[in-house]
Amino acid sequence: MMRGMSQPVTTAVLATALLLLGSCAVGPRYHTPEAPPHAGYTVQALPESTAAAAVHGGASQHLIAGGDIPFRWWEQFQSPDLNALVATAFAANPTVTSAQAALRQAQESVRAQRGFFFPSIGATFQAERHKVSGNTNSSSTIGVQGNGLNKLPEIPETPDSLHTWPHNLPSYYTFYTAKLAVGFAPDVFGGNRRQVESLAAQAQAQKFALEATYITLAADIVAAAIQEASVRAQLRALQDIIAADRKSLEILQAQFKAGFVMRIDVSAQEAQLANDQAKRPPLQKQLEQTRDLLRVLTGNLPNREDRTFELEELQLPSDLPVSLPGNLIRQRPDIRAAEAQLHSANAAVGVAVAAMLPQLSITGEYGGNATQVSQMFRSGGPYWSLYGDATQPVFQGGMLLHQKRAASAALQETMSLYRSTVLTAYQNVADALHVTIADAATLAADVDAESSAKVTYELTRRQLEAGGVTYLAVLSAETAYQQTVLTRIQAQATRYGDTVALFEALGGGWWNRE
Repeated sequence: MMRGMSQPVTTAVLATALLLLGSCAVGPRYHTPEAPPHAGYTVQALPESTAAAAVHGGASQHLIAGGDIPFRWWEQFQSPDLNALVATAFAANPTVTSAQAALRQAQESVRAQRGFFFPSIGATFQAERHKVSGNTNSSSTIGVQGNGLNKLPEIPETPDSLHTWPHNLPSYYTFYTAKLAVGFAPDVFGGNRRQVESLAAQAQAQKFALEATYITLAADIVAAAIQEASVRAQLRALQDIIAADRKSLEILQAQFKAGFVMRIDVSAQEAQLANDQAKRPPLQKQLEQTRDLLRVLTGNLPNREDRTFELEELQLPSDLPVSLPGNLIRQRPDIRAAEAQLHSANAAVGVAVAAMLPQLSITGEYGGNATQVSQMFRSGGPYWSLYGDATQPVFQGGMLLHQKRAASAALQETMSLYRSTVLTAYQNVADALHVTIADAATLAADVDAESSAKVTYELTRRQLEAGGVTYLAVLSAETAYQQTVLTRIQAQATRYGDTVALFEALGGGWWNRE
């Protein structure tokens, strides 16, 4: 029997092989987008370094054209606590675990779709128990034919009635069937290949979404740490200001009692003290909210104690690598993810085209049946079948045509989204470079302004002691000086934040992961 089925099987295998050899994946061929021609970040050439200021965090930073970003770029701030916080977040933040699960899901979907390239094999065993009505034939010989086997009723036999039964006497029999079925759908026009290609591209998009999650998380943690350090410095400066306000108020109150100053001078100092004290609660609120943010980013609840950060503990990176503009589209995870979505949409057009073409399938079965299990594969029991199908959609109410048009429109939409992502990425880098240069100059100016305001304040106090000015002039000079101190602290933190934004805008160095 096996020899009898060898020729049809061989013919089917050869036909399938010929179909596959002559097949091709329909739909547009995907081409990796190239970098924009003449790409650049600025119209004018960038300076080699930024301005410097005589304060912590005010050192000049060197812009290294064509430099590469390390994966652990946050280590350049030289804070062990910050490094530990980022490592904790990578391991415990639920956004990371969610992105990892999404990537695994996409990868498993690709593996599942690849299963359609292989034949499907299924084994079936079926046992039947039948009762045949005695009313079907008043006096007949009971013998149920099944592939050459007579299935005799299971009732007591007598020599005179072995195959003949009385009227209305039911009969019983058991029937067993076992078979192995093999099905295969040749991917003649590449519909499945395009589907696998589309799913694989979606998995790539998830991979780069995970990379973007790591980069964004690291940037958010470093930015929050800088913000905390800045607010702490502002609170300390404000505390010094409030202490100076109280001391001045005590002096004025004593002078008022002695008749050396007027009540308006005391009232002005009281108002100044109250105004400076009112600045403390908003800063304290901002500090606590920043601390809460850091705890959540590291996967903790808000009631957990954690590390604290000070500006003096953070070092400003001295070198800023600036990737070549042509490399940006290979470095930015959002661009790579958009490119993968473009690849997926391109393959989806091929899937829609293949659905309009003939669908082929080949199915083969081999099995046996009998009234006894031991007889299924003996003489007369085995059977086999081999058949193929070819289905050509003729009329679907325009469904397949419109699905193809929808896939083409989706491809055009994805192309536009990709281009928009690329433009935004170059804008992000350009903005980061501009603010890095400008904020360095701003900090230098703020340091100079603080120094000048301090000199003015000290000279005005001396004039007051000599009777040359009223206390209101001293109060005005003091207020101006206090504001320059707070402004300078904010400018310090801004420089740190600008560095974080530049590292993030250039792609975060994920390609240099060990």
